[in-house]
Amino acid sequence: MSLVGNWSYPTAIKFGAGRINELPEACAAAGMKRPLLVTDKGLADLPITTVTLDILEAAGLGRGLFSDVDPNPNEKNLAAGVAAYNAGGHDGVIAFGGGSGLDLGKMVAFMAGQTRPVWDFEDIGDWWTRANADVIAPIIAVPTTAGTGSEVGRASVITNSETHAKKIIFHPKVLPTVVICDPELTVGMPKFITAGTGLDAFAHCVEAYSSPHYHPMSQGIALEGMRLVKDYLPRAYADGTDLEARAQMMSAAAMGATAFQKGLGAIHAMSHPIGAVFNTHHGTTNAVCMPAVLEFNAPAIADRFQQAAAYLGIEGGFDGFRSFVQEFNDALGIPRQLSELGVTEDRIPELVEGAIIDPSCGGNPIELTKENLTQLFHAAL
Repeated sequence: MSLVGNWSYPTAIKFGAGRINELPEACAAAGMKRPLLVTDKGLADLPITTVTLDILEAAGLGRGLFSDVDPNPNEKNLAAGVAAYNAGGHDGVIAFGGGSGLDLGKMVAFMAGQTRPVWDFEDIGDWWTRANADVIAPIIAVPTTAGTGSEVGRASVITNSETHAKKIIFHPKVLPTVVICDPELTVGMPKFITAGTGLDAFAHCVEAYSSPHYHPMSQGIALEGMRLVKDYLPRAYADGTDLEARAQMMSAAAMGATAFQKGLGAIHAMSHPIGAVFNTHHGTTNAVCMPAVLEFNAPAIADRFQQAAAYLGIEGGFDGFRSFVQEFNDALGIPRQLSELGVTEDRIPELVEGAIIDPSCGGNPIELTKENLTQLFHAAL
């Protein structure tokens, strides 16, 4: 089976090995003549980035680059990116990288023409309608990890550097115009990033599947996304050059982010403040939190996961699934406790305050309170 496709769900996606070479056509389709490639510091000097800039330059599109992006990007990175975008006379953004590069790139395109501060567009009610939609620049997304699925998302996570709170900034026009999913770009990912990003995709699928909201399309996507991660993440982890495994994981990442339109839950509500306060890797943090959250949500999700376990070929229904998750984490070198990520007990009250106001709370199948979140943080610690 050839793992190549042109999809138009949830946006235009060019999927397949080597398709980064189609970037100039994607720029033309998005109406870009002077794109700014936005990526993170770690990727800026790597061959995949240099080759991508070479492709742009050869097509007469320049080689505009902004890479002052932290692992948990903040409003200072955003201000610098907007300044670089405007100073360079750019007319669109290529968001390139993992979650941080993709999220910040999308926000540079969104904010370059706005007059209000970014916090005015937080994903609360209809705050997104405050933005001037006419000045949002076109966006092309090129993921280089298989995890966040931010390439098919209409939001970005930006950390407030003063309060250390992670905020979700949403606008429908932040959905990229074109996505290039080239699994060859993920071949050089180190093992721990392969595991952490892959388990981020898994967490998206698990939480979407657990969410009580009605969205059968997302439910089906979440289920198949879980299967792809279960079957292919161990292969990608064992052999980073396994292109079939890399491609299937890239699909799973986009599926997880498409599925979580149905909602996220306690895993992400916990992970966001932990990442903001302790600067941990997001996907790895999700993975550490997952066993405790599954245990907590069991009364509401056990029946549903009987079906999922059967589909995934896991014996023992919900209990079997829960055991599988811990064994899966262990096999991928994921710590068992948050303390191993540097999280300390004295900060739990602060983490609870961050978690209870996180939008992800709304998708948890059991209502979250400060009391039960405190218990969850202690259980995961």
